[in-house]
Amino acid sequence: MPGNASYGKKAFKRSRSHFTDRITADGRDGWPVEAGRYRLVVSKACPWASRALVVRRLLGLEDALSLAVADPIQDDRSWRFTLDPDDRDPVLGIRFLSEAYDARETGYPGGVSVPAIVDVPSGKLVTNDYQQLTLDLETEWTALHRDGAPDLYPEPLRDEIDEVMEGIYRDVNNGVYRAGFASEQDAYEEAYGDVFARLDTVSRRLAGQRYLVGDTITEADVRLFTTLVRFDAVYHGHFKCNRNKLAEDPVLWAYARDLFQTPGFGDTVDFDHIKRHYYQVHTGINPTRIVPLGPDPSGWLTPHGREKLGGRPFGDGTPPAPR
Repeated sequence: MPGNASYGKKAFKRSRSHFTDRITADGRDGWPVEAGRYRLVVSKACPWASRALVVRRLLGLEDALSLAVADPIQDDRSWRFTLDPDDRDPVLGIRFLSEAYDARETGYPGGVSVPAIVDVPSGKLVTNDYQQLTLDLETEWTALHRDGAPDLYPEPLRDEIDEVMEGIYRDVNNGVYRAGFASEQDAYEEAYGDVFARLDTVSRRLAGQRYLVGDTITEADVRLFTTLVRFDAVYHGHFKCNRNKLAEDPVLWAYARDLFQTPGFGDTVDFDHIKRHYYQVHTGINPTRIVPLGPDPSGWLTPHGREKLGGRPFGDGTPPAPR
């Protein structure tokens, strides 16, 4: 897989989303919110896709927005549906997510990424805009939210949420990739410094409050969680972000466990998919493709003690129904 072997051998730069149409209540981009019309394609290995998994579950959109889960092991055609019978997505009828990209734009030269939303009737990709996608699920899909769905992007707090998320995205969500895929020592050390400087800042912020912004779970918590839950399993070793483990920061470790044990978070996590993807796909970093057996995931279910900080996880809403 020569494409996968290139990871870690050239300077890392995250591509912008190419398909940025939005699915909205008024359909202004030509894609109106409609139950059953669209299919969300994810990999449980991908932190950006995992945001969408968490938000979809918290908001109760499972019946309105169907789900396709790609194999965590990509080949050079990218995400494939080899977990499904006949290696095809049963709803879209395609073997590779790239087929939906090609249906939207013939000869599209960019990468095939998740999360992606596909229009089922036409088979065309609608969006791969991972930054906007979850915000639209929270604000444009409200007519299809479950009763008791939390407000993950409350209007009075949006400026603060956006500011917090920007720093976390730059230095943590994307920072671990900048470190892991660095091809020069200086670039690695700069990214490494950014990751831990931001984590230290976030740790201090969370020492006295249960959630990042306000007293309820917001989009900011979702975005931080999907990196933290992967930290010890892959980023600490595979991406060389090894100043300390998440489990060695008492505040962040308790915060991450609090979220993991909250319905909608831990029940969307698949550590097997996560580890196999990073260690077997990034052959430029891990040419042996050996997947480590640890760490022991049972620690995620140990008491966290964050309840003493107060907070109302779902605000005036309720947790999603147990799976």
